[in-house]
Amino acid sequence: PSDDGALPLSAKDIAAYDAVFITGSPLHVYEDSPVVDRQLAFMRAVFASGTPSFGSCAGLQVAVAAAGGTVRRMPQRLEAGISRRITATAQGRDHPLLAGRPAVWDAPALHADEVECLPDNALVLAGNAVTPVQAAEIRHDRGIFWGVQYHPELSLAEIADALRRESDALVKADLARSEGEVEEQARLYDALDCEPESRALQWRLGVDGELALEERRRLEITNFLAAIPSLDRRA
Repeated sequence: PSDDGALPLSAKDIAAYDAVFITGSPLHVYEDSPVVDRQLAFMRAVFASGTPSFGSCAGLQVAVAAAGGTVRRMPQRLEAGISRRITATAQGRDHPLLAGRPAVWDAPALHADEVECLPDNALVLAGNAVTPVQAAEIRHDRGIFWGVQYHPELSLAEIADALRRESDALVKADLARSEGEVEEQARLYDALDCEPESRALQWRLGVDGELALEERRRLEITNFLAAIPSLDRRA
C-alpha cells in the first residue's frame, strides 16, 4: 500500500478480506513522507473496515500511529536477533493472542524503533527490559488489531540474513565488535534453523524451543488465525 503508484484500498475494499497482516518493513512511521502517509491511510482504512488485523514489528508501529499513538527511535540501543525475556502483563496473561506462552519467553527480533505511547483503547499485553510494549491489542474505529514488536513470521535463517544486512549498524550500536562477530552469530542462527531441536545449538544461543521450534515461534500467528471469527466486527 505504501508503494508509488499503488491503488488505494477503501474500507469497503478491505472488508472483502477475512483478515489483514502487516509485517516488518524499513518504514519509520514518525517520518513525514508520502510513503508513510500512504501506509497510515491504508491502516486507517483497515480499522474502518472492521476487518481483524495482525502486525509484527513495523506492523505494530503502523497500527499504533494510525490509531493516534506515537512511535520513536529507541533511545538506547537496537534489539537484534533475539528479544529476550518477554513477559506478559496482567492483562496479557489471559489474552488469547498469548495463549500457550510460558510466563517468560524469547522471540526473533530486529528493530531500532519502538512504541512510545499507545493510543486510546489499547492494552499492553507483554514487554521486556528493552522495549516496554512487546505485544498489544488496539481497538480503533470498527476494528481490532493484535500485534507484537518481535517477528513470529520469520525463520531463523531469515533473521540470520537480516543480521548480515545490518552488520554495520550492529557494530556501531556496540552489539558486536566487528562484522566478523555478526557473521559468527548469524551462522549459529542458520545452524539452528537447520537443526531446531539441537540442544547444543540452543545452549550456544541461550534459547529454548519457544524460539527454536517453528510451531512455537509462530504461536501468536496461530492464535490470531484461530480467533478471527470472534474478532470480526463488520456485522
